[in-house]
This record gives sequence, C-alpha cells and structure tokens, in this order.
Amino acid sequence: MRFDILTIFPEMFAPFLCYGMIKRARDKGLLTVYVHDLRVFTTDSHRSVDDVPYGGGPGMVMKIEPIHRAVTAICPEGRNKKRILLSPDGRKLNTELARCLASDDSLLLICGRYEGVDERVSLHLVDDEISIGDYILSGGEVPAMVLMEAIVRFIPGALGNRESLAEESFTGKWLEYPQYTRPAEFEGKKVPEVLLSGNHQEIKEWRHRQSLIRTAKRRPDLIDWALLTAKEIGWLAESGVTPHLKPSGKSI
Repeated sequence: MRFDILTIFPEMFAPFLCYGMIKRARDKGLLTVYVHDLRVFTTDSHRSVDDVPYGGGPGMVMKIEPIHRAVTAICPEGRNKKRILLSPDGRKLNTELARCLASDDSLLLICGRYEGVDERVSLHLVDDEISIGDYILSGGEVPAMVLMEAIVRFIPGALGNRESLAEESFTGKWLEYPQYTRPAEFEGKKVPEVLLSGNHQEIKEWRHRQSLIRTAKRRPDLIDWALLTAKEIGWLAESGVTPHLKPSGKSI
C-alpha cells in the first residue's frame, strides 16, 4: 500500500515512520510512504500557502492553488489514488472505515492548517473528508498519523499476530476484556483466579463477561441491547448495570 502525505510540516512524520508497526510494515515492503512539502508547490518568493479569508474573520485560510499543483503532480492522470482531506468537518473515523480504506492501493492524505482550507479543495480536489474526533487540533498532521495507523493494521502481514487484531477493542462489537500479565500478585493486588486456572472455556466466558460489562459501563452506545442473551442480562445485573431493554430470551 502507498501513502502520500501533503503537509507544510513534513519533518513531523520522520519519527512516526521509524517505529513500531509502521516501520515493520515498511521494512516488509507492505507499505511505502512519501511525504510532500506543500510549500514546494508555491510560486511566490514567500512560499505562501495561506491568505486572509474573503468576507473577513479571524485567522488564515489555506489557498487552493498550491494544493491543486501538488495534487496534480502527486496524482497524475491515470494514477488511481483516493484523495482524503483531514478535516473536522469530515465523517468520523472508526474501525469499519479504516478497514474499508485498507482495501485501497494508494491514498493521498492532505493535512489542513490554520483557520481551514479553501472550500474549493473539498468540492473539487478530494474524494473524502475524515475527522478523528469532535475536538480541535492545530492541523491535520496528527490526524493523518492516526488514520495511517488505523488503516495499516488491516494490511495482511502488518501485524505480527492476526489474533491480536481480531480481539482488539472496536474490532469486535464491544470493548476488549481486561488484560493481565506476571506477576500474579503485586503489592496485594491479584490477577483473577480464573486466568490462572488453565480452563480455557471458563477463561473464554470470563473474558466475554468482562468485555460486556466494560462496554456497558464505558461505551453503552456500542451495545445492541435488544440482542443480549438472558445470561448476558444476568451478568450486567450482577455488576450493577441496568440494561436499556429486556433480553431477547436467547441462550448461549
């Protein structure tokens, strides 16, 4: 898979690309990343990428001309590349969107800055706009890194253990169950006995239960309450969580 990043701060990406999963994917030849300095595509002596907004108002707006030149150069006619603007106005990133984008061979990520980007970029130069959340950041560089990390996890071979991907939070329908490792006891705080039992069926049920309870307490919006089984409803009741709907009557 290939990523092209368009930014006024290309140096921000150097450390990100040299560690962890992203580095392993690059080393394996599964991922190539090209970072482009938007200022290279300016024509004035000041290398200006922004200007005051029409109609007045605070801040500066990124100009369409250098972005158009960059997109034309990076995506010449005939090259199939999806163009994405990182924007607070975009659709919100989630696991399914990341999985879908991982099926593309090539993505161009455009990092906005300042007060925003000339609307004509959104209307005529990009295929999609993506936001990583309902909060304000200084620019699109960090969101671009977040988007890349979320996507690369779905490239076959990028993760060392495919089971890790299957069991992570948001990959399934609920948050992931709690994790523990050695020592079994630390300053009086013990690992749950079931995890030390070696009984795989009991461990599986414990994890299922803990995943449901954690999700119900922290992210109840992820639960389809009408599809919970009678056993799952019982687990929630024992943990002090009141389900939103009655159980479906199914058993597990």
